[in-house]
Amino acid sequence: MRSMNSSSPRQIWTSRLAKCKHMTTRISLVIIALVLLGCSARPIQDEGALPTDLSGLKAMRKDKRNEIKMLQNDLKEIEAKITDLEPNRLDKKRLVTTIEVVRSDFRRYATIQGAIASKNLVTVSSEVPGRLTSVTVDEGHPVKRGQLIASVDLESLKKQRQELETQLELARDIFERQERLWKQQIGSEVQYLQAKNGVDRLERSIETIDYSLTKSNIYAPITGVVDIVNLKTGEMAQPGMPIIMILDTRNIMVVADVPENYLGKIKKGDIVKIHFPALDQDIEAPVTLIGRKIHPANRTFKIEIDLPNKSGLLKPNLLSEVQINDYVEPDVIVISQELIQQEVGGRDFVILAESDDEGSHAKKIYIETGQSYEGAVVVATGLKAGDVLVVEGARGIADLESIQILNPETATDDK
Repeated sequence: MRSMNSSSPRQIWTSRLAKCKHMTTRISLVIIALVLLGCSARPIQDEGALPTDLSGLKAMRKDKRNEIKMLQNDLKEIEAKITDLEPNRLDKKRLVTTIEVVRSDFRRYATIQGAIASKNLVTVSSEVPGRLTSVTVDEGHPVKRGQLIASVDLESLKKQRQELETQLELARDIFERQERLWKQQIGSEVQYLQAKNGVDRLERSIETIDYSLTKSNIYAPITGVVDIVNLKTGEMAQPGMPIIMILDTRNIMVVADVPENYLGKIKKGDIVKIHFPALDQDIEAPVTLIGRKIHPANRTFKIEIDLPNKSGLLKPNLLSEVQINDYVEPDVIVISQELIQQEVGGRDFVILAESDDEGSHAKKIYIETGQSYEGAVVVATGLKAGDVLVVEGARGIADLESIQILNPETATDDK
């Protein structure tokens, strides 16, 4: 009984050895985990570090470019094999739309801030001093040329005229007496001339007052709109003091200060584009005046563009944007900026559509660009007139990939 329940020394040793191996395995796993954790926490300093010398940096740049080129070649091979192995690959052509490349003139515009001003802004004042008895218009009121807009009280001038008439009667009486004495050769010639001059002076003074009395009414000198009313009824008016300001809103102009570096790029008669942001309206008109001097403070010169304003929609001081054509390149290839793609290395390319006996396929063409303006780019090299450029579907397409060309109408209908 004892011999059956008790274990032999060999069995005991085997059991202990198995326990040790199991413990060793657990300890090894813990050590490996700690080592991996330490490796991941320790920053890598040597691998991937940038050289500090110029030759080392250039060598690394060359190696990286070679690696990119090798990866691109590998990617092309992988895509080609996928295309060959893909079932029904002939029925899965990429749908694209195209346009034909043509030559045209490229124009670039510079935007200058401007504002509308009235060509006729008149300040109305009284020619004689006096108190205003009436002002018949208000600000914003339309007026016509010759319309009565204000009146001046000239009672003081009337009293002055009465005084002068009394003095004139006395002067005439003295002159008649002096004239009779002069004819009798009594008295001196000086006395006779003084008496005559007194009469003439008073008659001219009365004529001046009579003319001033006709200026009691003030009339609008032009047709327009009352901009400002400076004086009100009951206030004193003096010669030259503004009473009312009238502006003609039918004849307006855009005034802009242009930087002096555009002096040789714009001349009188050039057609410019004018945009009014507040109205979202565009107008084309010729330049009617170019300033004769450069402003010393901001180094600009003034230009004026006359505009018709029969509707009266354009108001003085309305902000505008004047677009001046500062660069022209005739007969060049111009395409949309959206059609140009760029490789990792920085080279620009576009996708063309070419056809042969097996069908249509995409072709990657490297290009060099020139000037650009508002999404339009000049292509200096790489394209020629007549090339068929892929528009929709060009992104992500592979070189020499089979495509199916749709016309723009079909592409729009599909959308």
